[in-house]
Amino acid sequence: MRIDKILSNLGYGSRKDVKKLLKDGAVKVNNVVVKDAKQHVDPEKDSMTLNGEEIQYREFIYLMMNKPPGVISATEDNRDETVIDLLGVEDLVFEPFPVGRLDKDTEGLLLITNDGQLSHRLLSPKKHVPKTYFAVIDGEVTDEDIEAFKNGVTLDDGYETKPGELVILKSGLTSDIELTITEGKFHQVKRMFQAVGKRVIYLKRLSMGPLALDETLELGEYRELTDEELDMLMMYEPK
Repeated sequence: MRIDKILSNLGYGSRKDVKKLLKDGAVKVNNVVVKDAKQHVDPEKDSMTLNGEEIQYREFIYLMMNKPPGVISATEDNRDETVIDLLGVEDLVFEPFPVGRLDKDTEGLLLITNDGQLSHRLLSPKKHVPKTYFAVIDGEVTDEDIEAFKNGVTLDDGYETKPGELVILKSGLTSDIELTITEGKFHQVKRMFQAVGKRVIYLKRLSMGPLALDETLELGEYRELTDEELDMLMMYEPK
């Protein structure tokens, strides 16, 4: 990989900025000053320093965001703010994207990465990765609803969902629930409750596979996955 691309990807500036660093002799590869932006370097084998500080190259970035309402799960949009708009420049250089989508008004766990292979593995319909949501429902959720979700419900377009695990946390005029599903149909949680005559008035994703939302993250905040979280994701094999 070209040295200027490596430095640019790591957030050391634009290609123009990086060329100036190289011209000034600030970059060394294997203790030899490199001034040619086109020089190829193997990040796996070669040591790199910038002004004497070791450069640690990485190809992928893995971020956990507590998605706020009003922001869409996309890389760009002409009208609305996206989750990518919330990232810092040092993360944008990796060209990350959200893994799956949360509705515009839905909050909670969103994984953002540039690892296409991991994203495909987590989103593939064949994998049945469980996703757990907390929701506030307008209406009393009953044991009959638990049974209906367990058997799968028919959505407004005729699609019959796979079984969902519904847990009632509080029942009354409004009900607090947790729902675990293994699909990701458009507005699925809302449409599942519509199928049993109820309406979702608040929705938050709590987990996806082995990855659980860090509740210390404020809405709109994000952080890199810990080594433990990343290891769990990489080793995860849905049932």
